[in-house]
Amino acid sequence: MTLWLVRLAAPAEADLISIVLYTVQNFGVKQAEVYRELIFASLRRLEAGPDIPGARPRPELGPQLHTLQVSRGRKRGRHILLYRPAGGQLIEILRILHQSMDLERHVP
Repeated sequence: MTLWLVRLAAPAEADLISIVLYTVQNFGVKQAEVYRELIFASLRRLEAGPDIPGARPRPELGPQLHTLQVSRGRKRGRHILLYRPAGGQLIEILRILHQSMDLERHVP
């Protein structure tokens, strides 16, 4: 099986930094580390391809867009990865958004 390359776009990198800083400020360093690892676990799952279990095609948001709830096993986060296949074996993470956000307003 060929692994896909998963790349964070600049807005997704900014989202990740913001999420970690918010978590440190509100829940402490240890919880920020745990949550960051939960996000990275979801990113690693996408190395299997864009159509993994739990991924949802989101044509109403744009062509080839998908979402994936941040999770690992039974542990679920409160964020969603917004991504698209970007040619070849590349998946581009466009945003990492809180599940309460209006996704349509934050699609790049």
